[in-house]
Amino acid sequence: MTRHNRTQTHNREAGQAGAEILVFGFVLLVGVILLVANTWAVIDAKLSVSAASREATRALVESDSGSPDAAVQAATDVMTGLGRSTSGDVSVDLDSFERCARVRVRVISTVPAIALPRIGGLRHAFVVRSTHSEIVDPFRSGLEGDAICAP
Repeated sequence: MTRHNRTQTHNREAGQAGAEILVFGFVLLVGVILLVANTWAVIDAKLSVSAASREATRALVESDSGSPDAAVQAATDVMTGLGRSTSGDVSVDLDSFERCARVRVRVISTVPAIALPRIGGLRHAFVVRSTHSEIVDPFRSGLEGDAICAP
C-alpha cells in the first residue's frame, strides 16, 4: 500500500514546471522582440542620418550662395521624408565658399532606449551621428578663384 501512495504522489506532481516555463518563455520572447525592434530603430536612424547628411552636403555644394541654410533645409526635408524626427542637430563646417573648399555637414539624431507604440520612447539612450564631406566643384560657374585643387 505504501507503494501505491508513492505513485499517486508522483503523478500529482507531474508537469508542475510547465506553467513557470511558459511564463519565462513569454517574458523572454517579449524581451527578444523589444531588443530586435530597438536594434532596427538604431539601424533605421543611422540610414536616415546618413542620407540627410549626404543630401545636405550636396545641397550646400550646389547652392549659389553657399548659405548653410540650404544644408539645414535639405537635411530637415530628408529626415521628414523618411519619417524621422527633425529635432536632431545639423551642423555645417564651412570656412569659405570657394572653388575646391571642403564642406562638411554633420547630422545628429537620438533614438529612444525603448520605443513602444502609442506610448512613445522611454529615455534617449542612443545618439546617432553621420558626417559627410565634399569639395566644391572647381569648374563651376559663379565662384571666384582659380580651378586648381591641391590634393
